[in-house]
Amino acid sequence: MASGWGINGNKGRCYDFWLDFSECMSRCRQPSDCGLLREDYLECLHHSKEFQRRNRIYKEEQRQIRAATRKAKEEAEGAPAVAAHH
Repeated sequence: MASGWGINGNKGRCYDFWLDFSECMSRCRQPSDCGLLREDYLECLHHSKEFQRRNRIYKEEQRQIRAATRKAKEEAEGAPAVAAHH
């Protein structure tokens, strides 16, 4: 991780982010000054924002599929489609 060595003996994928964050921390007055660099480093390690975005996209796709299926079913039954408000 912070050693610079990756799993295969090469430079780690997040090492450049760590260097930027570490350099900032060594010359800043307050740790909060390096918040964005810390966030970038942690995102590189854990991909939490990426997973949250993928999950939101998946949920929206599923919602749209359910809505289209419901609309098609209602039209097949002869009743006009009614928009449901939640």
